[in-house]
Amino acid sequence: MEQALLSNTLCDALAGAETAALRDILDEAHPADLARCLAEQEPAAVWKILSLLPAERRAEVFGYFAADLQVDLARLLSRTQLAQIMFHMSADERADLFNRLSPEQRDALLPGLAQAERDDLLRLSAYPEGTAGAVMTSDYATLPHKLTTREAIEVLRREAPDKETIYQSYVIDSERRLLGTVSLRDLILAPPKTRVEDILVHDVIYARAEDSQAEVAAKIARYDLLALPIVNGGDKLVGIVTYDDALDVVEAEATEDFHKGATVGKLDGSVREAALSLLYRKRVFWLVLLVFGNLFSGAGIAYFADTITANVGLVFFLPLLVGSAGNAGSQASTLMVRALATGDVMLKDWGRMLGRELVVAAALGLTMALAVSGVGVMRGGAELAQVVALAMLFAVMTGGLIGVSLPFMLSRFKLDPATASAPLVTTIADVTGVMIYFSIASIYLPLH
Repeated sequence: MEQALLSNTLCDALAGAETAALRDILDEAHPADLARCLAEQEPAAVWKILSLLPAERRAEVFGYFAADLQVDLARLLSRTQLAQIMFHMSADERADLFNRLSPEQRDALLPGLAQAERDDLLRLSAYPEGTAGAVMTSDYATLPHKLTTREAIEVLRREAPDKETIYQSYVIDSERRLLGTVSLRDLILAPPKTRVEDILVHDVIYARAEDSQAEVAAKIARYDLLALPIVNGGDKLVGIVTYDDALDVVEAEATEDFHKGATVGKLDGSVREAALSLLYRKRVFWLVLLVFGNLFSGAGIAYFADTITANVGLVFFLPLLVGSAGNAGSQASTLMVRALATGDVMLKDWGRMLGRELVVAAALGLTMALAVSGVGVMRGGAELAQVVALAMLFAVMTGGLIGVSLPFMLSRFKLDPATASAPLVTTIADVTGVMIYFSIASIYLPLH
């Protein structure tokens, strides 16, 4: 059912209190579509609809909700209702929700959970935000290495309903140390009496619980894994990170980088639902800071006031030159920030990238200088055209070099290169462009 049609049908059924119609819609809709549609309703109305679903499907829809809506719903539910939802959620989603609850809600919830679920929840929720442990799940299949393939398949058959994935099983010893992995395909194709230890893959790609989420997502992408095992300091298997969770990490990292690229602070939620005061706080710091940065442009213009007074035609080309320097810097900065983030470029490549940008920026500057020189001739003659062309060449080259260098400099000082954002690079390039333009003008053009 299309999203708009689903939303309208749900609203109509709610307004008319048509429970039978609601149940038919809920049976047909995909949980993700249903969650997206319900997010437009008030929490009380959302729970009214969720309560019509079977417990397992209710938890599945609940898992697709945004974090803010999950917390709002948790406030409405009794301990028993919330515990039932969390029982059917995956282990990692359960831990995420638990961390978002208030201390009072956590204390009220824990007695409603079984001891095994409680211990697992407390263990997973204890890992620091941003680490592999914070996104891993404990819903994975393990096999003792002494089993035959027939016995292993029987074990997986029993465990399958409670596991997030059984396509890859993890072979462990009695101390839960990771010995290797075996795929469901290999278990099915091997002769029934073959021992698991004879077909397992010993060279396992894994990560540690304290590794960053970005590193884990990068490994999953690099090696095309369905899941990545996570071990603790004692090399014991403590969880796995699945590819869908890694995709969520990549999306979150990319969103954060986009926000930093626009000098916006990190938003822990939806832009649509964010409070106006929050949006103000996340944007005001850099905007005010960059205002003071742009004062240097004004100071540069004031310093060359005599040159400008004597040659008013210079003012016509000022926005063009300053904007071109900023645009060139923004392009170069964006390329370097992304290259550093993906590992395509390393800190040691700074000199090489600087040399390459020098050549590219010079070519771009020459092209743009030629493009505007004709306008310079028409506006003020050959002398003005020469000034504008030279200023364009050096302004674009300088902007490009600033754009390349700033991400490397931030990385060198252990800062996030995404902070080398378009507004920051543009501001620096603007100031530099003003100084270059009027310095050249003061040399070539008379003051009378």
